[in-house]
Amino acid sequence: MTPPTRLVRVPALSDVAEYAYAATVESPARLVFTAGACPLDAEGRTVAPGDPVGQARQVMANLETALAAAGARLTDVVKSTVYVASSRQADLVAVWEVVRDAFGDHEPPSTLLGVAVLGYDDQLVEVEAVAAVREEN
Repeated sequence: MTPPTRLVRVPALSDVAEYAYAATVESPARLVFTAGACPLDAEGRTVAPGDPVGQARQVMANLETALAAAGARLTDVVKSTVYVASSRQADLVAVWEVVRDAFGDHEPPSTLLGVAVLGYDDQLVEVEAVAAVREEN
């Protein structure tokens, strides 16, 4: 069964970006919207305080778990947003590398933002995603 998504490469735009510039979802498909995945363990404690890379690893594991609970995988993601509580570009790049590696060859459109603060104590990273899954009949 072919996936309902198509990542759109745009030759007129820079190829420096490690993601597609757009994605389409073909009908019929079920959309999955995640809350922001946070760097929390099963007991609700923030993992790896002060370590954006360690937090990014936990965030991506939690995102995979949330997607799986909704019947989706990282390869079904059509858009992600990555938040990093830092004004240092090096921190954003380090987090992006973890996110990019988790997606593997699947490079959905993504937005990477440096923000002032996130919701949990010691939280530095959060990732939200939209996925599309073809329903099996």
